[in-house]
Amino acid sequence: MPGPYVVPVHGDAELPKEVDVVVIGGGIIGTSTALELAEAGLRVALCEKGGIGQEQSSRNWGWVRISRRDPREVPLMAEALRIWNNLDKRIEGDTGYKRAGIIFTCANAKQYADHERWNRNLEGYQLDSRMLSKAEFNAMFPGSNLPLEGALYTSNDGRAEPQKAAPAIAEAARRKGASILTECAVRGIETSGGKVSGVITERGAIACTSVVLAGGAWSSLFAGMFGLRLPQLKVMNSVLRTKPLEGGPEQAIWSNGFALRKRQDGGYTIASGHENVVDIVPKSFQFAADFLPALSKEWRSLKFRLGSRFYDEARIATRWRMDEPSPFEYCRVLDPVPSKKLSDLALANLTKAFPVFAQAQIAQRWAGYIDVTPDAVPVISAIDAIPGFHMATGFSGHGFGIGPAAGRLMADIVLGRAPIVDPHNFRFSRFSDGSKVEIISGF
Repeated sequence: MPGPYVVPVHGDAELPKEVDVVVIGGGIIGTSTALELAEAGLRVALCEKGGIGQEQSSRNWGWVRISRRDPREVPLMAEALRIWNNLDKRIEGDTGYKRAGIIFTCANAKQYADHERWNRNLEGYQLDSRMLSKAEFNAMFPGSNLPLEGALYTSNDGRAEPQKAAPAIAEAARRKGASILTECAVRGIETSGGKVSGVITERGAIACTSVVLAGGAWSSLFAGMFGLRLPQLKVMNSVLRTKPLEGGPEQAIWSNGFALRKRQDGGYTIASGHENVVDIVPKSFQFAADFLPALSKEWRSLKFRLGSRFYDEARIATRWRMDEPSPFEYCRVLDPVPSKKLSDLALANLTKAFPVFAQAQIAQRWAGYIDVTPDAVPVISAIDAIPGFHMATGFSGHGFGIGPAAGRLMADIVLGRAPIVDPHNFRFSRFSDGSKVEIISGF
């Protein structure tokens, strides 16, 4: 796998015959959910078709931010910031988390006003989030050449290491009693009396009364097997990382031309702050009506591409037998080829803004598929049509930072305890109950 090196987690050799909950998917959402459930005393099996954290959970930018969130996610992200602050101690592991601040630059007066207006969403949260003038930004970064009107600066925001976080959380869940099963795809669920009674994996059956689907970009395919329509598409983001570099910003920064985060090893993760690639695939037509509002708002930042991915996905079975290999066993890790053009442009733009990056040496490139929903808000929900079945998916590029709190909320729903925040905005039924798809300003 030419993607980023992920701290390896060796899966358990023995498949449990019966647990209380099976979590499908070993990214940061699935591992966080498994940890919460195990800490609550439930018997948990986490099943991952490949390796822990090897898809988008290790390929994202590593930002832990409440700034510029969709307002519907702000209460949950506020809880996530609290969890991150104590997470390494709690799991006895290293996620690389550091509160270092995140800055969103404003290229003109309109962007400044937009960011200033958005910042009111944080009123009452007792967070340090404020607007910087051009002079204040330049004083903070005296060597920068970035033309701007000002910036939004949230010092409570931070960063963590995507290649470490999900593995560290998975190991903590295992210490709490969870079974961690890698290269163990779930082919489907079993029901009895209309309720979840177990799952069938490639290694055999596991009896359970609850299932959580945290399958990232694979969730729509899995859900469709059981008659559940989850409108979900993929967007590809390309990233490069540099070797250690002295003199660069400590804060993560977003601008129209680049986004960067300092890494624990002293290097930087760099990506385009604006552009992503969208492969046209069969599901693009299936869910076209669902995504029209999003397309009308975001089309300038999307580069559409018709190529081999269309035929690759057209060949993927949408129905399969439980006693035969599923599509998840034929593709253990989604590992797309990164766009060298976009990442090179991001580095060039960054070098103009911060000349120190002229010395940067590229160590690696990779890409990842972001799973998106029509309103760019995740599903964290019980599924009424199949009692005992739940989803935590569709995080739309916002999942890494919010992951620990999403796991807490999903566990609350499974356990039937008071939820950490109101889950109404994350309900699965919003895609079928006539609710208006609403794209709210955020990233």
